[in-house]
Amino acid sequence: MSAQEVISHSPEETQRLAREILARLPVRAVLALHGELGSGKTCFVQGLALALGIRKAVTSPTFTVIHEYKGTRPLVHIDLYRIRSVAEAEMLDLQDYFDADGIVAIEWAERIAAVLPRHTAHIRFEALTSPDDRRITIDAPA
Repeated sequence: MSAQEVISHSPEETQRLAREILARLPVRAVLALHGELGSGKTCFVQGLALALGIRKAVTSPTFTVIHEYKGTRPLVHIDLYRIRSVAEAEMLDLQDYFDADGIVAIEWAERIAAVLPRHTAHIRFEALTSPDDRRITIDAPA
C-alpha cells in the first residue's frame, strides 16, 4: 500500500476508514497514529475495535498507557502522550507487542520513532476547519 489521503467528514467515516484499512492488514500490524489532540486518533482505534468484534468501550489509555482487547484478532491500543523518552517507553516491553500477532495502534508514536518496526504503517490525522472534518494520510509499507 502506498501513501493515500482521505478526507473524513464524520467520526463514522473515520471508523469506516479504519475498517477498510484493517481488511488490508496482515495478521501482525503496527499502526503509528500521528496528530494533535482531538484529531481523530482514538476514533480511528474505535473503528478498528468495532471491525474486530470488540464491544467493550474503547477510550484512549492516556494514564494507563496500554489497553488490550480480545476480538477476532487481538488489539493493543497504546497512548504515549505521557511518555517522555524512548528509554521510558522501552520499560513498557513494547517489542513483545510488536512481535505478537494482532493489531498494535500507537497514539503519539513519534515519541518512539527510533524503535518502531520497519513494517509500521504511519497514519496522520489533521483537524480541518469544519468541526468534524479530518485529513487522514495513510503511509504504509508495501
